[in-house]
Amino acid sequence: MIAYIFATCIPGQEQEAISKIKKLQNVVEVNGIMGRYDIFVKVSAKNDIDLHSTITSIRDVSAITSTATFAAIKGQGGSIDQEK
Repeated sequence: MIAYIFATCIPGQEQEAISKIKKLQNVVEVNGIMGRYDIFVKVSAKNDIDLHSTITSIRDVSAITSTATFAAIKGQGGSIDQEK
């Protein structure tokens, strides 16, 4: 399962939040971004329980103020369909 999380955080604490997030299990990519959100996170988990746990851990980072989560769905013809 793949999910993309866009997070906002307390201004000036982006680097701290990114540092904490990139240490979390199942996080495969994390970047600072500009615009409505401050941080982009890609999560890849074996099942929905692990995915939920990782998303909860991201939300628990003290500098994070909000998140928007988008989960990839198998069968739509994207790269997730090519995973083994």
